[in-house]
Amino acid sequence: MMRSLFSGVSGLQNHQTRMDVIGNNIANINTTGFKRNRVSFQDIFYQQLQGAARPTDTLGGVNPKEVGLGMSVASIDTLHVQGSLQNTGVGTDLAIQGTGFFVLDNAGATLYTRAGGFNVDEDGTLVNPANGMKVQGWLAREVDGVEILDTSRNLESLVIPVGAKDPARATTLVNFACNLDKRIPVIPAGATALETQAGTWSTQIKVYDSFGAEHILQVQFSKALDPDTGAEVPNSWNAAVLVDPEAEAPVNTAVGLGDAAPVPAADAVPGAPANFTVTFSNEGTLLSAADAAGNVSGGAGAAGSVIMNVGFDVQGAAPGEDGAPVRQNFQLNLGTIGGYINSMTQYSEASSTKAILQDGRVMGYMENFKIDSSGIITGIYSNGTNRTIGQVALASFTNQGGLEKAGDNTFRVSTNSGTANIGPSGIAGKGKILAGSLEMSNVDMAEQFTDMIVTQRGFQANSRTIQTADQLLQELLTLKR
Repeated sequence: MMRSLFSGVSGLQNHQTRMDVIGNNIANINTTGFKRNRVSFQDIFYQQLQGAARPTDTLGGVNPKEVGLGMSVASIDTLHVQGSLQNTGVGTDLAIQGTGFFVLDNAGATLYTRAGGFNVDEDGTLVNPANGMKVQGWLAREVDGVEILDTSRNLESLVIPVGAKDPARATTLVNFACNLDKRIPVIPAGATALETQAGTWSTQIKVYDSFGAEHILQVQFSKALDPDTGAEVPNSWNAAVLVDPEAEAPVNTAVGLGDAAPVPAADAVPGAPANFTVTFSNEGTLLSAADAAGNVSGGAGAAGSVIMNVGFDVQGAAPGEDGAPVRQNFQLNLGTIGGYINSMTQYSEASSTKAILQDGRVMGYMENFKIDSSGIITGIYSNGTNRTIGQVALASFTNQGGLEKAGDNTFRVSTNSGTANIGPSGIAGKGKILAGSLEMSNVDMAEQFTDMIVTQRGFQANSRTIQTADQLLQELLTLKR
């Protein structure tokens, strides 16, 4: 009689536990990144009234007689099922489509979360604004002017320097990829201004000195003439290079080939253009170039790029120790010999200045940033440059169900979860990151309400067991009156 009482009590207690779990699931139905729990039951000890007996020659076998002593909670599992993704439009809201976890630093303790409602604090650190935990990842390191991400380093807090300066950069390379129209007329001796303009193709591009000051690089092309006969030299063009052609103070400009930086000749006139010659093959592709001193780059059978060196005086800069003006030098890349992609050409098509690029810039300020599906944070600066700031780290586990819930939408490693496998997104099933989105709770209200009904009925049934056992005890007590 007493066995059924205690079986009923165990049923009540464990159904109450299941109801507690269901209540917590429903309470967190709108909690970002929440993973629901599920309770599983199992029966427990049995009291054996009679053991089993094997068959004999005359009788068959006999099964054991056992009375159960109730039930217990077998497990309370965390179900790491992907939740629905909600678009928020906030750039620092991150969601994971996959099995990864964001890594957080909580005053030295490492925690993990699926809730990516992040923001930057006063210091520019990417944090969870609800509790101040710092998002972990890798910051980019600059090597020779290039931002490098090394994800093999230890994790660090991600700092996004909104408003930080991007220093000015002097132009070191200008790429020309224009076409010179084969049909442009030759400029005759004693040409008028109109004839000179018709026979000249001029290109201009902005270049920058070390202060970030803007200068205009002007290159004018015209058909080359034989100095002795005055006849046109086939496929050959004269180029006149000048920096800041409209400046009030004339600028010394020099062009040359070789490793040495070009310097103006001793008798150079400030404001006068520096000249070189560029030659094309009969196929219209770049063949060679020569400076005023007769140095030649390229030619028949040669390969590689044709690069002219250009230098000019930087106005307003303090002179050097020798009293000479500071010069800004850069390379003028005319293209690849024999190439027609990203190279100068000579075809009977309209002259163009397409794809003239340079690598200098003015100083800028970081105005915004974005996070892509790899978790890479890119800073957007007012001078038009984009810089890699860092990358958000993700963690995965052999048994994510073994993680312990630590509150604040976080998990911690347990003895059965396995160690964290930390790396960038897209590796080892970590999934990809979606910026401007949040992962919703994976609680299904219909399922929870159904489980609530089943739990309630189980609780009622076990209470009936206790009531019936009590009535039987009452009958036993009334046998003697």
